[in-house]
Amino acid sequence: PEEGKVIIKVATLDPRIVINPCQVPLQANIPENHKGRNLNIKIYCDDSTPWNLYLPAKIEITLPVLIAKNTILKGRILTNDNIEIQYIASNKIRGEKLKDKKIVLGAKAKKRIAKGRTISRKSICVVCKGDTVTITASSENFSIKTKGIALSSGNINDQIRVKNTRSNRVITSTVKAINKVVINL
Repeated sequence: PEEGKVIIKVATLDPRIVINPCQVPLQANIPENHKGRNLNIKIYCDDSTPWNLYLPAKIEITLPVLIAKNTILKGRILTNDNIEIQYIASNKIRGEKLKDKKIVLGAKAKKRIAKGRTISRKSICVVCKGDTVTITASSENFSIKTKGIALSSGNINDQIRVKNTRSNRVITSTVKAINKVVINL
């Protein structure tokens, strides 16, 4: 993947194998259609006395994910001090994990997030139930802002129910930012 890293660990050559030094740079061939983590790499020399051998190798694809630097308690706000991006092996990532700090900075933890654990959409809320939010109702010609109370929790682009504090009316809105929801008219 574009944002990922590939780590290839090649096994060491058995010391009992004796090969002639290569007079030209060594060539390596990794099979193109390989899907697993373990494979054999063909190493070969194309000089006047050619030779080749196969060495076992492990391929690990790592992806950037947000993790907790320290244990984050329920209700705590996520900041640069308690989250960081770390590269983790793709086979150890379960479900959709977040990788953009900008999206989660200022969000709250819905539940306790242990140190070193990945941060997912399920573990945070950009707007949490009971938060005071700014409601923006807009159309092509005008825009109105008012305050409200979130009746449910949600993340960016989630639809949540909000109670308008002026009219006491309950409306469905879309989360756009931390403590900001939008209604399109």
